[in-house]
Amino acid sequence: MLLTREQLQDRLIALHRASLELVQDISLESLLERIAATACEQAEARYAAVGVLDDDGNLKQFITHGISEDEIRRMPHPPKGLGLIGVLMNATDTINLPDLTLDPRSAGFPPGHPPMRSFLGVPIRSGGKQLGQIYLTEKIGSDRFTADDELIIEMLAAYAATAIKNARQYEEICARDAVLMRRTEDMELLNNIAAALTSSLEMEEILNRTLGLVINYLKVEAGELFLLEDDKRTLSLVLHRGQAAEAFWTRSRFSVGEGIVGLVAQTGETIVSNDLANDVRYLRDAVVEAGFRQLVCIPLKSGESTMGVLSMVTRSRSPFDERDVQLLNAVGHWAGLAIENARLHSNARRSAVLEERERIGMDLHDGVIQSIFGVGLSLENLSLLIDENPQAAKERIQQAIVALNQTIRDIRAYILDLRPRQMGGEGLVDGIKRLLTEFRSNTLAETHLTCPKDPLSDLPPTHALTLFHICQEALANIAKHANAKRVEVAVFATDERVLMEIRDDGRGFDLEKMNLTIGHGLANMQTRAHSVGGEVDIASTVGEGTTILAWVPRNTAV
Repeated sequence: MLLTREQLQDRLIALHRASLELVQDISLESLLERIAATACEQAEARYAAVGVLDDDGNLKQFITHGISEDEIRRMPHPPKGLGLIGVLMNATDTINLPDLTLDPRSAGFPPGHPPMRSFLGVPIRSGGKQLGQIYLTEKIGSDRFTADDELIIEMLAAYAATAIKNARQYEEICARDAVLMRRTEDMELLNNIAAALTSSLEMEEILNRTLGLVINYLKVEAGELFLLEDDKRTLSLVLHRGQAAEAFWTRSRFSVGEGIVGLVAQTGETIVSNDLANDVRYLRDAVVEAGFRQLVCIPLKSGESTMGVLSMVTRSRSPFDERDVQLLNAVGHWAGLAIENARLHSNARRSAVLEERERIGMDLHDGVIQSIFGVGLSLENLSLLIDENPQAAKERIQQAIVALNQTIRDIRAYILDLRPRQMGGEGLVDGIKRLLTEFRSNTLAETHLTCPKDPLSDLPPTHALTLFHICQEALANIAKHANAKRVEVAVFATDERVLMEIRDDGRGFDLEKMNLTIGHGLANMQTRAHSVGGEVDIASTVGEGTTILAWVPRNTAV
């Protein structure tokens, strides 16, 4: 039945309004759904579908309207571009059939497909290229689609072509933006790592910052760093960050060529494993049992020399992509160079210890002592000035107080900035007593030491030095950050272990929010304890203080 002039005019106005909404939609999938719904409405069809082609002319998307989700699920497969769908994909003109099942080009319907007879297919074309097709079936109230329906849907297809091109261009822009954003993030990571590596020549700080930044960027659960020892045959785990630390520390040494870590050091080539459970090269069952699935292991290189190995491990099923590997290789070259520089600096620093001590002495003499001398001079004639000009005397006293406070801050700065001292000829307990004496004089906090009657003379020097450094690090952190009024240190021993507990009543902190990898001494404590087979446990409550419990084996048979 042909439309009256008024009816056709009403449909054209409705089509124009619908087309304005189409060109505003920038989401391709929702756009296709709108086109299908609009086509059903304009042509009074029970079912509609919109197909979109890819750059090679294959059916990329197929959106339906009028078919329920249950009906779609019952079909064995989505349309494959056969039969009339395939014919329309290569056609330039509209196809209008009263009964598609009688057309020899029809390929039939899959099981579960609703019955359809009347058919109207219109290609969506732009500039001589076909972008997709509009399919309509089952004309409501008639046995076939009319010439007016063809006209309306052909006009809709023209609007749809513009809308699809706009949506595709928007998707391409978004994809390019995503690529540029990712490259920007990569550059930001590399810049941050470069800043971290060039801002310090301390080995522990370089390793901590590098590993922390990479773990946070890749969002993996764990990472670790192995360094090649002086014998050039052994790789030792020097730093672990993230989850399941106990699983990784079950194997902390590899020979060059042994396991994935050793193979990377031997070949200088990156290894990516997407299935650790079935990778015979991975020799740490505890890590696999902890649920880790994938690993990327890169060499830390300086020139042609391998300094160590960086390993990132994750429980995720999403594989490491090529960009991740390329980024890590760049990090590996930078970190390897920084490690070599740090080692060279450490060697040079050993020969400069006496020169550094002399410099500090000169700074104290020319700075602190001269400041105190200046305060003394300003107070020499104060007794006469008090009687003659009390107000000026008060101002002079206030200036002297300010100067003395500044001098005290300078002295504390000198003390806290010095590198940790060795114990020398002291035992562990005597070394801790000296640390507490220095701490008390510089912070005015109350201290208390509990120690065993046993002199712990059988404790290996390396283990005693580890506890000494942990205590020294803890006291430095308390002095800098905790604002504590009381500090308690307890040393006690069993047949197998020597334990040390350091407790303060300071401000505390939130362990979950504290980043242990960047600029914090807590990470150093963990590394020192692990290096001798020990452990450190940290408990802290905001506003109530912090407790650090460290232990080391009583002997070297660990």
